[in-house]
Amino acid sequence: MSWWINIRRNLPALTLILSVASLTGLGLIILFSVTHSQYVDPYFIVQRQVIWLCLGIVATATAFFSDFDKIRTFVWVITASVLIMLTLVLIPSIGLEINGARRWLDLGPMNMQVSDFAKIGLIFVLSHYLAKNQRALKSFKQGFFIPSLIIGSVVVLVLSQPDFGTAFLIGVIGFTLLFLAGVRLIYLIPTVFLSVVLFCIAIFLDPLRLKRITAFLDVEGNRSDGAYQLWQGILAFGAGGVEGVGLGNGRQQMAFLPEAHTDFIFPIIGEELGFFFTTGVVFVFLGIFLIGVWQLRRSSNLFQFLFASGALMLITLQALLNFGIVTGCLPTKGMSLPFISYGGSNLVCMFFLVGIILNFLQEWNRSPLRKPREI
Repeated sequence: MSWWINIRRNLPALTLILSVASLTGLGLIILFSVTHSQYVDPYFIVQRQVIWLCLGIVATATAFFSDFDKIRTFVWVITASVLIMLTLVLIPSIGLEINGARRWLDLGPMNMQVSDFAKIGLIFVLSHYLAKNQRALKSFKQGFFIPSLIIGSVVVLVLSQPDFGTAFLIGVIGFTLLFLAGVRLIYLIPTVFLSVVLFCIAIFLDPLRLKRITAFLDVEGNRSDGAYQLWQGILAFGAGGVEGVGLGNGRQQMAFLPEAHTDFIFPIIGEELGFFFTTGVVFVFLGIFLIGVWQLRRSSNLFQFLFASGALMLITLQALLNFGIVTGCLPTKGMSLPFISYGGSNLVCMFFLVGIILNFLQEWNRSPLRKPREI
């Protein structure tokens, strides 16, 4: 019966691996369906995604075999690296500008979106700091001001690119980690309220983002202008119905839907494969979240709990935001669907986050009995 015990013990990890593999496989299929008629080489996009996938698998293995307790000794080096990279990308001679945004570093054959890696660095730094200062989390300076300053520095640099969606994601996850660590609500609640106000002011002062908000409020009235992409995405869901029109038979892939292979790939799934497949994708992400939350109770110290929580939120909250954007529940903003959308940096980072979760699941399996929390 030992084999059955081993299977039960490793079932969460196996389920996570199977879920990620299913989403990634679906992504490759949809990417080929979307792009095969738009390029001279029908395999161009899929081949590039496969290359990034290979790098992602390496990233998963790297995270899985890493000793994060030892890496914690270099935490301030990681902090400085995150801030330096986010600053360098803003320099015109170094950062690469695409569609009015300066978010990438040109690495020759590929571009790296710095904010994707900054998200991982931030949750690592916050998890380390909050765990190390666990006894001082109720104080204003050590428990609130310093970690808030770290979050704010990253958010401001990401906003400067500009990337409002990623800045929002970072802010939400950062302050959620503070809440989970036990920082006093008397500090968190006013700060969150003030952050929302400042974020709204920043949107109001940016004509492009403000136009997206106003278009979002009246999608049909702006379907030929600011809400064109969202309107086409809604049409794709409607055309697909329950069963879908079939792979390769979608109308939106014929250049009607901009960025169909990146941010708006979910409506293509709805059009070509129908309601059951789109619902299945949602439930797979929900399953990943529930498995992660259920396993977090086994964490042996605050660092592991916060770091695994941050990794889980980066995957599932990004997916949730993408679902909200492409269905018209949230204003339009570039936000990739993890494991499915085309994009190298994001795919590698998502696989690295999976490796982090698998790493901790393996460690918790070695110590099935819950231990007292350590710093």
